[in-house]
Amino acid sequence: MVRVPGGTFLMGGDDPDGRPEDGEGPVREVRLEPFLIDPACVTNAQFATFVKETGYVTEAERIGWSFVFAQFATGGVMDASVPGAPWWAGVEGAAWRSPEGPGSSVGDRQNHPVVHVSWNDATAYAAWAGKRLPTEAEWEMAARGGLSRQRYPWGDELAPKGRQRCNIWQGRFPTAPSKGTMPVKSFQPNGYGLYNVSGNVWEWTADWWSTSFAGSADDPTGPADGTAKVIRGGSYLCHDSYCNRYRVAARTSNTPDSSTGHTGFRCAALR
Repeated sequence: MVRVPGGTFLMGGDDPDGRPEDGEGPVREVRLEPFLIDPACVTNAQFATFVKETGYVTEAERIGWSFVFAQFATGGVMDASVPGAPWWAGVEGAAWRSPEGPGSSVGDRQNHPVVHVSWNDATAYAAWAGKRLPTEAEWEMAARGGLSRQRYPWGDELAPKGRQRCNIWQGRFPTAPSKGTMPVKSFQPNGYGLYNVSGNVWEWTADWWSTSFAGSADDPTGPADGTAKVIRGGSYLCHDSYCNRYRVAARTSNTPDSSTGHTGFRCAALR
């Protein structure tokens, strides 16, 4: 794991193209104790070891279906959709082992992030590994990599010198072909040695979602309860035309039992 030294940092953002309705701001000073965090998201290979040793069955497997980007669905499409997001399809049989549905597999994607894992699934893995999910504040401090008030983990420019630095949507959304996830250690790491904290897959955090919670500025842990958990980082489906949440201050949420083909997680631990 990577050690993040802790201390004080400026959390949140006030980007002119940010989303005030998501509670990105105001920018506030937050102090954290040192902590450890995984340099990359948990992979299919790592999750397979967990399942083999524990017999764990994910929520998507128990329910029998999960949400898949419609372009990727291999069959089993159900009459289930996401309001305002017709590119999502409910697919019977979609789960971490078969991320696109029946007939698909992760055989050649062992070093890709595991997806179709709910917050509950991620928490179970973390406990097995002797770790936990990072708080939202820990996630953002780590993702910033020591930079202050920058839009991305590497600075303010999305593609410095024309070089792509993260796995987000390329071309016209949602019709251009997408390659989906990439290996967890694609692109250069940030200043703390973390990979892919922008794009690739959304990442679960420990915090309950709120856009107005005013908690402690020291090691904040979010609201005491809620109905959805914070996810951070954006995914391979993010595109400036409709969702620029691959910015380091950006945030959104999902319910703890939800799973999709673009959400994974990394773990944290005490120093």
